[in-house]
Amino acid sequence: MNRLFQGDVEGPELLQRAFWMSFGLLFLAPVVVAVANYEGPRLWLGIAALLVFTLTYYAAAFVRWHWDDPFTVRSLVVLGVFALLAVGLPPLFGLEWMGLPVYLAFVLAMSLPLRWAAVGVLVSMAVVIGDGLLVGAPAPMIGGIALVLLAFGMMMVALRHSRTLVAQLHEARGEVARLAAADERLRIARDLHDLLGHSLSLIVLKSELARRLAERDPARAVAEIGDIESVARSSLADVREAISGYRRRDLGEELDGARAVLAAAGVDATVRMSGAPLPEAADGLFGWAVRESVTNVVRHARASRCVIEMGRDGDDALLEVRDNGRAKGKHVPGNGLNGLSERVAAEGGTVESGSLPGGGFRVAVRVPVGSGS
Repeated sequence: MNRLFQGDVEGPELLQRAFWMSFGLLFLAPVVVAVANYEGPRLWLGIAALLVFTLTYYAAAFVRWHWDDPFTVRSLVVLGVFALLAVGLPPLFGLEWMGLPVYLAFVLAMSLPLRWAAVGVLVSMAVVIGDGLLVGAPAPMIGGIALVLLAFGMMMVALRHSRTLVAQLHEARGEVARLAAADERLRIARDLHDLLGHSLSLIVLKSELARRLAERDPARAVAEIGDIESVARSSLADVREAISGYRRRDLGEELDGARAVLAAAGVDATVRMSGAPLPEAADGLFGWAVRESVTNVVRHARASRCVIEMGRDGDDALLEVRDNGRAKGKHVPGNGLNGLSERVAAEGGTVESGSLPGGGFRVAVRVPVGSGS
């Protein structure tokens, strides 16, 4: 039974539509009683007119699979025939048929484009008034039928509008879910790039060092291989944490890792810190920034020196990583720096990167932390 009262959010189900259309035929009871009292040819004409009207009423309801489907030539013809019957039968048969335009209002309210549905109801009400005047119906009767028509018609318009809103809400929820999934995929891709880029660079450096030491210093080569195993295990744990969404880069850990990576690459590292401890969000962002910047130094810079500085500027926390490598001229940020910029922008901060006038590269991160942090 629930399917009779609850429709599919994408459009009325045929079963539900058939039920409510059949329920609406109860309003034809006065017409049926009047036709039963006809005699002679008028009786057969009344029966034929009633059957044609009922069949056309159903045809107008089912000629389109959904009310919001576009009109076709067939649907327009059916709707036009039904409108002619609803307008013309009352003047032909008399007062008892005055309720037929109510069905016209119902069909127009549910089939016309939503912005024209209310106009269709008002046109149907005008038809009732015109038919009433043609057949000489009393004014109270015309007014009563017109008010019933207006109430039912506007109720159908409101019902359709509410169903449209439900359908739009359903689509919006689906879109939100799709966007959330896309954002999660972007987060994972960004985290994996930042995590693995750094770790794999360290593994490559230590692998090369172990290969060079294998013959002349086997003990140290074994130690480097042990470090490679440790880094690989740590990377695996980082990836698992990134997939789970719980990974946060700790600045202290990243600074220790940066010193180790730079030392393995033969780069002299200098770290300068000043100011109060950072809030958790800024600490995590700076951790990501240090990892990405140091990874780029090791991969691309061919530098001999790298300086990492942190401090405060009013309500902002500042981080700067610079090297004396080969970078010169125009710079195009890669995936790592773009991902870092997205992270920092989400917290209201900014990232600046580019070549230094005398050679080398600089990454500067500014994050608002508030005066009370």
